[in-house]
Amino acid sequence: MNYKALLLLCFISISYTLHSQDTFSIIAVDPSTGEIGSAGASCVDGAGDFGGIIDIITKIIPGRGGVNSQAYVCIPNTNLNNAIAEMENGASPSEIIDFLLNNDACSSQGFDPAFRQYGIADLDTSGDPRTAGFTGNMADDYKEDRQGATYSIQGNILLNQTVIDNMESNFNTTTGSLADKLMAAMQGANFAGADSRCLARGTSSTSAYLLVYRPTDDASDPYLRLNIEEMPFGEEPIDSLQTLYDKFLGVNDIPLKNQLNIAPNPVRNNLTLQWNDTMIWKEITVYDILGKRVETLALPELGTLRQTWNMDHLRPGMYFLKVATASDAATLSFIKE
Repeated sequence: MNYKALLLLCFISISYTLHSQDTFSIIAVDPSTGEIGSAGASCVDGAGDFGGIIDIITKIIPGRGGVNSQAYVCIPNTNLNNAIAEMENGASPSEIIDFLLNNDACSSQGFDPAFRQYGIADLDTSGDPRTAGFTGNMADDYKEDRQGATYSIQGNILLNQTVIDNMESNFNTTTGSLADKLMAAMQGANFAGADSRCLARGTSSTSAYLLVYRPTDDASDPYLRLNIEEMPFGEEPIDSLQTLYDKFLGVNDIPLKNQLNIAPNPVRNNLTLQWNDTMIWKEITVYDILGKRVETLALPELGTLRQTWNMDHLRPGMYFLKVATASDAATLSFIKE
């Protein structure tokens, strides 16, 4: 036996276990169709070696519900497996949370339940949705879990609350299928540093996924499984996830974000937004790093392909330019020098 190789493998496994965190995710149900879905992303170097984060942090029982288990998970994620077993035995989302807190299966790694984060959504025996979430006080800031009638959104190591706010807003305001709403939620976190560890890379994350089961699907054969295992440095996985989703839908339109460019970036005096096709503009706003709206910008004239605004009044730092057209929306980040 090659003991050096075995020791190296153990070290890699332990290191990954201690630092594994799915940074932002959503688990949701659609009572009208019986669909269950999950989506998430994380900035984890080496995630591609494990096939991405999809099989580490989420599991779904078709027609019933699903669990996202993240923040200092053990691999394999025994807590996730136990949560699904409890769901199969009829436990409600809140009962599953209580079970996990009282029966943490990964404490041997040195982290107690206060480091964990969970999101759960299911359909009860009458087909009504139920949700629950948990964020331990030892999970890394910024951290939060937030539930609606049909969804639970959770994140840790986030840049700020804007990540959760945007994901929730996009999910709730998007019409269409559960998959459409989940993809829109992910786009809400598509800005540099959504996972704060990826801020220097200029991306939200390194790995992302989208998973949806119809009620009659076999557990091993979901209706939709899109998995970005790991992107090269500086390339945005949510953009790649959107491309895969558009191909799945047979859509050839280019996402709005991929048609926009801020130049120069970093911005000194003037910010110039460029695009490559006619846009019907609805709103263009600037937000600071705390998610506070700084100003609403004058809209470009119809038919133009660029617009410049003076930014001398902004203090140095990171800002977000939120752009809405008649058919799409996007968020771009820029640095004010």
